[in-house]
Amino acid sequence: MAVSKGTQGHHHSDRTDAGGPPVDARPAGTGTRPVDYVWAVARIGLGWIFLWAFLDKTFGWGFATPADRAWIAGGSPTTGFLKGTGENALGGIFGALAGQAWVDWLFMLGLLGIGTALVLGIGMRVAAVAGGLMLVLMWAAALPLDTNPFVDDHLVYVVVLAGLSLANAGDTLGAGAAWARTSLVRRLPILR
Repeated sequence: MAVSKGTQGHHHSDRTDAGGPPVDARPAGTGTRPVDYVWAVARIGLGWIFLWAFLDKTFGWGFATPADRAWIAGGSPTTGFLKGTGENALGGIFGALAGQAWVDWLFMLGLLGIGTALVLGIGMRVAAVAGGLMLVLMWAAALPLDTNPFVDDHLVYVVVLAGLSLANAGDTLGAGAAWARTSLVRRLPILR
């Protein structure tokens, strides 16, 4: 498989299927392939899932969190989920964390930071690692799973986060390309 320099500095494959155009070909005159838009929409959608969880738990808009259990009303955003893990394999560990202020703050800042990074398309590597860690912990808290022996949406989202980061999904319909050109990110590429 030959690799050549694509438009606007992106690498793409010259491999073809059945004599057609290159598989990763970008539309003429653009630096964006159709798959880049798919990744961008997935990024924004997953980011909104994190942001919505933050907003609903903070303000108690009644979707998953009633107003009287909102964080701003003195409720604990982690208590419901973590207390519900008591009968699970690791329930003792996770149940003991329920309602602790540091756990609530870490969880809520994680939701806000990961969601914001994904929606804006910046800090995708950090968001992928932090989001992946949060999701794996939530998956572990739910063990054993009710509907599948091993895989659930938490693990699927971890894979999607990795794909978003590796595909530089923040560059399309996001501020990722501009973010990558900042002196901070050039000095610390992990912030890409």
